[in-house]
Order: sequence, then structure tokens, then C-alpha cells
Amino acid sequence: MRINIKVHARSKRESVTPQPDGSYKVEVKAPPVEGAANEAICEALATYFKVHKRDVQIVLGSTNNKKVVEIQGK
Repeated sequence: MRINIKVHARSKRESVTPQPDGSYKVEVKAPPVEGAANEAICEALATYFKVHKRDVQIVLGSTNNKKVVEIQGK
């Protein structure tokens, strides 16, 4: 399954929130430095969708706040 997400890095909390347009808003505490935010995004989405972290992969937008993520097994 592929989903569109909008990321808010350096947030005060970590959350995944579905949006009315079918995308998701992902808030992570990690800064967008050296892939730290991308790692936190994968962890948050894996927890939300109840899959392993290795099943979550960023397909597009690794350096952007709008990303396309592939989730295996969903």
C-alpha cells in the first residue's frame, strides 16, 4: 500500500493522524538531519499500521516534508 504523508519534524510529540483527503500527517520529535527524521517516520508508521519497521519504506521525497511511503503487508 502506498500512502502520501506530510511530515512535521522537531514536533513536541510523535503522532500519525489520518487526513480527510486520504493522506496522513506524521509528527516526529527527531530533527531532519542525517536521516534521523526519516527513521522516526518509519518507526511511527510501523507502529501505527502494526507492521515491522523493515516493511515501511520512503519511496519519494526523502528530503522533502511531503513524502510517498510504501507499506508492505497492508
